[in-house]
Amino acid sequence: MVEHDALKTTREAYDAVAPEYAQMFGGELRDRPLDRAILGAFAEAVSASGGGQVADLGCGPGHITAHLRELGLAAFGVDASAAMITLARQAYPGLRFEVGSMAAVNIADGALDGVLSRWSVIHTPPRELPAILAEFHRVLAPGGHLLIGFSASDGPSHPTQSFDHAVALAYRWWPDHLAEMLRGAGLAEVARMVRQPQPTDRRQFQEIHLLARKER
Repeated sequence: MVEHDALKTTREAYDAVAPEYAQMFGGELRDRPLDRAILGAFAEAVSASGGGQVADLGCGPGHITAHLRELGLAAFGVDASAAMITLARQAYPGLRFEVGSMAAVNIADGALDGVLSRWSVIHTPPRELPAILAEFHRVLAPGGHLLIGFSASDGPSHPTQSFDHAVALAYRWWPDHLAEMLRGAGLAEVARMVRQPQPTDRRQFQEIHLLARKER
C-alpha cells in the first residue's frame, strides 16, 4: 500500500539520522520567537478549553514536547521512529514518549484537549492526508485544539507540491487548501501564522501554522 510504503520509508530514514537531527534541531526554538509565540497561543487555547492531555504527534527527539510541558500542558510525544523516541526518553526521562503512527493513534476517542502536528504531516502523501486529519479530529475532545505546522506551496494554483526534503520525500500545501481540508474534517480554523523565509533558512518556503478547533 502507498501509505504503508511511505510510512516505512520515512521511519527508516529518520531512524538513520536521529542523532544528527536531534543535534541540529534540539535548540531551534531559541532563535524562533514567532514559533514560541504560536506555541504559547496554542497552550493558552488548550488550557482555556479544559487543560487536559496534549499529544505531540511526530515529536522527533522530544524538544517541543518538553517546551509544551514548560508552558504548563500535560504533553506527551508520539513518533513513528523508534530511534527518535529513544533519544527523547534519554533527553527528557520525566516525560512520556511512545512509538506510534499518526494514522492510527493509540488514544481513545475524544481523550485529548490538544494535538500538535509540527511538520509531522509533510511526509504524508496528499491523498492520505484527509485520513490523518480525521484521526486528529477523532482523538480531540469537543472544543479541543489542533496546531499544525507545514511549508506553503508556491500559490493557490498549487494546492500541493512535492519537494526534495533532506531526509525523505515531502510535500507542501497552500494554506487555504489545507484549512479547507481541516474544515472538512470538522476542525475550524481559529488563527494562522505565516512566517516569511529568512536569508539564513535552509529552504526558502513560507512556514505556516494553523490553529484549529474541534467543533463537534
